[in-house]
Amino acid sequence: MYSRNSEPFRLERDCAAVLVPQGDKVTLPAGSIGYISQALGGSYTVYIEGNLFRIAGADADALGKEPVTAPELPPDASDEDVEKLVWQQLRTCFDPEIPINIVDLGLVYECTLSHRDDGKRDVRVRMTLTAPGCGMGDILVSDVTAKLEGVPTIGQTDIGLVFDPPWNQSMMSESARLETGMY
Repeated sequence: MYSRNSEPFRLERDCAAVLVPQGDKVTLPAGSIGYISQALGGSYTVYIEGNLFRIAGADADALGKEPVTAPELPPDASDEDVEKLVWQQLRTCFDPEIPINIVDLGLVYECTLSHRDDGKRDVRVRMTLTAPGCGMGDILVSDVTAKLEGVPTIGQTDIGLVFDPPWNQSMMSESARLETGMY
């Protein structure tokens, strides 16, 4: 979806991508020309030949962009510091079709941290989708998993999709409803 804010690009190398909204994994060939229609949370939604694709931040160099850096914590980080960083990471996860993070969309129902004997922490997230049949569900879960596993001290993640209660627009934050005009 081209708009005046879209940025043109030419892929500098073959690049893994995900077809939006179906969720099919594809490889886009070097030299493909398109537009970046969304660049949020370290991933990119691009428009090429009438289709939308999601490109992960780790492949940003294919678009001529800098790859995303890993989150950091001080060595003496408290539980509050870790929890704050976990929530910050969740706010970097975006549905490729909606320019609002999954926390403000109201898709995160639960996020809990627990201590392990080895000093690491495990994180459990229960989240939903705006529509149960969304083809991007596995991609969003993978994005959440990768971003939370990148948090120092996180040993294991347990990310699950749930559909009870069903998501509705009232679960969005006030700022998300204002941004989408759904107030």
